[in-house]
Amino acid sequence: MKVQYIAVVAVAIAQVQSFTPMPAGRTPAFRRQSWSTTQIEATGVFFGTSTGNTEEVADLLVAKLQELGHDTPTEPICVDGVVGELKAEFDKYDSLIVGTPTWNTGADIERSGTAWDEVYYGELGDLDLSGKNVAVFGLGDQLSYGDNYADATGELHDVFSKLGCKIFGATEVDDSYEHEASKAIKDDGKFCGLLCDQVNQDDLSEDRVDKWVRQLQGEGFMSGGGESAASAAPVVEAVPTAVVSEPVKSITTPPASKPAVKVVRDGWVGHDNGESTLWVNSENRRESYLTKN
Repeated sequence: MKVQYIAVVAVAIAQVQSFTPMPAGRTPAFRRQSWSTTQIEATGVFFGTSTGNTEEVADLLVAKLQELGHDTPTEPICVDGVVGELKAEFDKYDSLIVGTPTWNTGADIERSGTAWDEVYYGELGDLDLSGKNVAVFGLGDQLSYGDNYADATGELHDVFSKLGCKIFGATEVDDSYEHEASKAIKDDGKFCGLLCDQVNQDDLSEDRVDKWVRQLQGEGFMSGGGESAASAAPVVEAVPTAVVSEPVKSITTPPASKPAVKVVRDGWVGHDNGESTLWVNSENRRESYLTKN
């Protein structure tokens, strides 16, 4: 009996001595088999990249989505790693944000220089994405390629549009851009999505991402439903005024032609007093109210 006990102890000690600790930063095998492979999350961010600039903007998008409380994986997904599995990957998400750099400037097709070019007119073209919410973003160098700024973003938009997706997130071509021409500008005179320039205007990217994600939020993009940017009623930005010290009592009734609009704003609560939409802070003090133009 004593001999058996000693043998068992010896085996246990040998097993402990033979154990090799897992290096720092490594994930156990069972952890690598993530439950996210079957969990449906609201928004997936997919990108292609040549130099890493598009990935930087994709990271900003993921961080902003999470900051505003939207479900998304902790990292964006590089399209190079999912070629051949696009349907399975896209099916995991209610809404898709897809991004690309521009490499083959001036070309009629396959302008990204990434794995997007490999799937545009093959694997991706065979998918049925009818009704899927999609928003596009892209990068370009306005000073070196001012006549072809972010051209590939326009192609990315066109390919997904032809698959029956609902496209969101068109943006204004404002004075902060310095390009001469772009295939990302559509017939309505707007960019087809979010455009950034990490070469010349990287200091503007974070603010552009913040504004765009909040725009998508207002358009109902993250809900998996809503209306596309082409058909949705315009969202009017509420301009905060100075906080007043007394609780809200009443607001002048807007004209019948300007009905109240309820818009979710981060950190604010929409309060409908029957006359107009009023934004109040957590202490029920007035900040501003919003009516539709």
